Amino acid sequence: MTHASELDPQLLELLQRMFDLARAGEAGEVRQWLEKGVPANLTNEKGDTLLMLAAYNGQPDVVRVLLEAGADASRANDRGQTPLQAAAFKGDLAMVRLMLDLGVDVDSPGPDGRTALFLAAMFDRSEMLELLLERGADLNARDAAGFSVLDAARQMGAEGTAARLEGLLASRSDAGDAQGAGV
Repeated sequence: MTHASELDPQLLELLQRMFDLARAGEAGEVRQWLEKGVPANLTNEKGDTLLMLAAYNGQPDVVRVLLEAGADASRANDRGQTPLQAAAFKGDLAMVRLMLDLGVDVDSPGPDGRTALFLAAMFDRSEMLELLLERGADLNARDAAGFSVLDAARQMGAEGTAARLEGLLASRSDAGDAQGAGV
């Protein structure tokens, strides 16, 4: 592995500039550098990719450029967060919608097994929860510790999303019971 101290100072400056461009929403300049060979999955010292920084900072045009250039949306940073999870954590519904529209996997988990649905539930983001479910998020997903989305909402005291999840799970259970009974 090459360490920053071993890189040419001009190259190091360019790489740092790429992260600044992603945060600032400079899509045109990001596209130009990608076309010149800067990797779409460039990662900083914290494991944040350009896509992570653009998603977290609400930069839709840069997110679009990076995804179109093949950036890996499932790549987690050193904190175990994927770009979709970062947008969900921030409560950026428009960014989550855009990423899903561009083909990001709604159920892409971080290393802890949690998906964006977990974050929407935990932080009581009802509208985001509904969007993720509409787009096919797995209501029965479990994280690496075995906790469900409903468990995560309850643990965080997210009463609104916990109630909604309980209702959805109950209605699915009732539907399954009715099918099993030949109704």
